[in-house]
Amino acid sequence: MLYFRLLFFILACAMTGARAHEPPPDPVIDLSAVIDVSSLIEKVADRRVVFVGESHDQYQHHLNQLAIIKGLHAKHSDLGIGLEFFFQPYQDVLDRYIAGEIDEADLIRESEYFDRWRFDYRLYRPIFQYAREHGIPLIALNLESEITRQVGREGIESLPEELKLRLPAEIDRDNEDYHKRLQSVFDAHPHKEGRRFENFLEVQLLWDEGMAQRAAEWMQRNPESHLVILAGVGHLMYGDGIPKRLLRRIDASQATILNVDTATELDQALADYLIVAERRSLPPTGKLGVLLDTTSSPPSIKDFIEGSGAREAGVEKLDRLISIDGQPIKSYTDIRIALMDREVGEKVELEVERERLLLGTIVETMQVTLR
Repeated sequence: MLYFRLLFFILACAMTGARAHEPPPDPVIDLSAVIDVSSLIEKVADRRVVFVGESHDQYQHHLNQLAIIKGLHAKHSDLGIGLEFFFQPYQDVLDRYIAGEIDEADLIRESEYFDRWRFDYRLYRPIFQYAREHGIPLIALNLESEITRQVGREGIESLPEELKLRLPAEIDRDNEDYHKRLQSVFDAHPHKEGRRFENFLEVQLLWDEGMAQRAAEWMQRNPESHLVILAGVGHLMYGDGIPKRLLRRIDASQATILNVDTATELDQALADYLIVAERRSLPPTGKLGVLLDTTSSPPSIKDFIEGSGAREAGVEKLDRLISIDGQPIKSYTDIRIALMDREVGEKVELEVERERLLLGTIVETMQVTLR
């Protein structure tokens, strides 16, 4: 059973007789209020929308999300799961996966998961498997990168008309706190010459408004439903991202839960609940130790990293990788799928195509130890 350390923030009362110029007393954490997941579910079960924030690469955050989903699904059979990490044009892929019409590999390929998101699929796999097993709808919330990438470079007005039709109908630009936080994020990172904060802000607004609109549309089509939304902490903190923008579109009760790794900022406005997550890691996957040219199909070998098992096995630069343990390789995604559950030290059989001056194209087979 998963247990959660939840921090409840209680502001200390003002000291009697304190002078006006004295700073307010520090907040107090009531450790007697720490509860487990069952108690958390009871506290949020009456909300129609529950947001659960994550750091995308933290496995424990996703296990916590799964525990919350299980608890809420036990109370609400009409539950849906909104996902930042799938993109709106691929909703049909999610629907067919939940319906059992395609398998996991097809889900990854057809949603272009590794091209568009790239975080280790295994981080989210338990959530997807549970949703499929119980027939829980998965909702693709995010705007596709073709839109946000162009806006980040040249602004909304640079979009072709067919992509402008994909933009959220309403965009609220009036939240000054939201602007200030994003300005701080923008200023803290180096940028290419000519990169403008205004474009960066527009991208964030499109993400948050786009996800809120898609969630609202699903809830309007399913008026008795409940919804869990999984998204990065930055889209949920203080409610300024998705939560308030969803509330503007549909009057539904909400609760926000954030996974955090440390409790360094005691701010009651941050969320309704914080989970201080104990860090857990997935075992590393075995790797071939190659640098790939993925512009060709099948991918070819550009170079090797130090200690490469592939090079030791006899793979050469410019070889084209055509299969791994009999699984055909046509793309980078096929490689990720073939190696996703392989461990360091495990051996795999590689087939490569190689050009020879006199013999032309030949096929070589070799055993590679994954590193």
